[in-house]
Amino acid sequence: MTAEDLYGRLDDDDYPAYTMGRAAEMLGTTQGFLRAVGEARLITPLRSAGGHRRYSRYQLRIAARARELVDQGTPVEAACRIVILEDQLEEARRVNAEHGRTAQAAGPPDGA
Repeated sequence: MTAEDLYGRLDDDDYPAYTMGRAAEMLGTTQGFLRAVGEARLITPLRSAGGHRRYSRYQLRIAARARELVDQGTPVEAACRIVILEDQLEEARRVNAEHGRTAQAAGPPDGA
């Protein structure tokens, strides 16, 4: 593995670089919270060769959003569902905008 490969991983939001302990520390939460959001299927950490959970920056951002909701009094399961729905809504908006740009680039339909 070259140094360039390693540097590329540092910029990769999906690279599972963080252990459970480090992830919990970064989020200011407990390892139990990370297990709970995993059980609620909000995030699915990758496993190291030794079976330890590893989290990506993207997963930590998702977990941080769930933690915000939990800190406001929302139960963990509900917070996870809200974050999932927010993510789906954002993706739907992105797809709609992309379709709009494609249709606009194609011009008006024939016969118009």
